[in-house]
Parts: sequence; structure tokens; C-alpha cells
Amino acid sequence: MTAHPRLSIGLPVYNGEEYLAEALDALLGQTYEDFELVVSDNASTDGTRDICRKYAARDSRIRYIRLTRNIGAAPNHNHVFTECRGELFKWASHDDLYARDLLRRCVEALDERPDVILAHSGQAVIDGDGQVKVPYEYGLATDSPHAPERFRSLLFEPGGDDFYGVMRADVLRRVKPHDSYHHADRTFVAEITLHGPFHQVPELLYFRRDHPTRAERANPSKRSRCVNLDPRRAGPLHPTPRLLAEYVWGFASAIRRAPLSPADRRACYRHLAAWMTSRVRPGAGERVEDRAPIDPDRLTVSVDALVAGRERRRA
Repeated sequence: MTAHPRLSIGLPVYNGEEYLAEALDALLGQTYEDFELVVSDNASTDGTRDICRKYAARDSRIRYIRLTRNIGAAPNHNHVFTECRGELFKWASHDDLYARDLLRRCVEALDERPDVILAHSGQAVIDGDGQVKVPYEYGLATDSPHAPERFRSLLFEPGGDDFYGVMRADVLRRVKPHDSYHHADRTFVAEITLHGPFHQVPELLYFRRDHPTRAERANPSKRSRCVNLDPRRAGPLHPTPRLLAEYVWGFASAIRRAPLSPADRRACYRHLAAWMTSRVRPGAGERVEDRAPIDPDRLTVSVDALVAGRERRRA
């Protein structure tokens, strides 16, 4: 590993033994190699530690950190970012898969477009076995040169997975750290896009795994999801109405903090008011994972062919 890698990947994990090795194989098999992979183990109680130590012994790009107690998913995401040193940064999930060219194509996009602050790629939902369930067509206007248009799109349209894109670390340091109220990831990405446009690489390179033990599935209620994000959310001081109010306030605060002109700031507040007082368009709140699975005969992509390490697991 170089002393100052260009890209840092932060992988927060808690009890991820079922899929962690597959994710590590996919990341370490990237065609872009100038990165460090910082794994922050949130005091896992399963085999996560052994898996991380085994991989770290084999590849010097991995730096393994084990926390002494479970601080929650949101603080762990923030913590792993503070441990990273690259000028570019990407969060990775322990249960997702990444095509070999994902990092290279995203870094190239950022190098070719100095105004772009985040690059990601085409996405699909996969099942526990790594088979594509639902390809996802990205419909957000995050590439617009106008901040109010980008912000409005993130309010009213079904979201993508831009949280897991490759970002310019200096921009990430200028936004408020990830919080732990309901849908805090949406307000977090909304604040990032107020700083500049995103770019979507037009290739299917990112595969989000949907399985019964994924955090969203294992914590079906708003309260339980927030407690998973931060154990300090447990107890009577954090009822659901407060968590929802913080969600709305998160958008308003993002507008207030962002480097916007007075006119753009007013436009963003108008979009937020419209979102609060009107019904989101039909289907905007749906989860991509809940859409009808695609007919296997229509699939034109093979996860096994795109993702490093799959050939060994299929042998």
C-alpha cells in the first residue's frame, strides 16, 4: 500500500461474516488499485474479526480497526471516514458486490469532470446468492448544474445509492456527519448534492444485496432502524414523532449550511415546503427491493462474470 493512497474505502461492519469475504474479494479484485481499505469492526460477536485478520494478512491495503463496543451503524460510518487518508473516499457495505471496473470508472469520471463531486454507476438489487433481482434505472437529476433542481429531485424521486458513490473527501468534510434519525441517509446525500453535481457511469457495476438479515429487513420499524443506527436512540426521549421531525429539519438545516446564492437558497426552501405539504408522486416511496423480480430470460448481465472472486465460489 502506498503511503498516501489516492482513494480510501471505508467499510463499517457488524456481524457480517455471511457475506463479508465476498465483498472483500470484490473490492480487492478491482482494476483500480491505488486505494486503502479501512475496515471498522463495530465489536462484532461472530466470525467477522477472523475474516478481517485473514484478509489483512494477505493484502497490505487493508487496515483493520476493531471497536471495543457497538457504537451503532451511523457513528461507525462517521468513524471510518475519519480514519481514511485519500483525496477520494467511498463507503462500502460488507454485503454488497462491486464489479471489477467500478472504482476505475468512477475515479476516471471525477478526473474528467472537475465540477463533479460524486461519481457512481448503474445499480441492481441482488439476492443472497448474488443473482440479479431488480436492475434499477437511475432517474434523479443529480447531474444538473442547478443546485435547486438537484435538491428537488432528491426530495420527490425514488433515491439511488449515491451514498455509496466515490466522493471528493474535501466536500464530505464540509457537510454535517451522518445522523441517526429516520432516513438520515437521504438528508445526508441531499446536503452533499447542494455542493455540486453527481455523475452516473452508464454501466451496471454496483450490486446491492437484499437479504433477510440486512439492517433494513432486520429492523422493520422506524424506531428499531434508528436504534440500529445509534443505540443512544433507544428510550423515551426519542419517540417516532421526534425522529420524523428531525428528518424534515435535516433537509432545512442542509439548505441553511450549503454554499448557495440567496436565490438558490429560497428555491430550495420552496421545494422543501412543497414536499412537506403535498403528497409525493405515486411510487416515489417504494423500495427498489420490493419491485417484481425481473424475468431471468431478460437478464443481459452476469454478476459472476463482472465481480472478482465469484469464479472461485462457483467452482
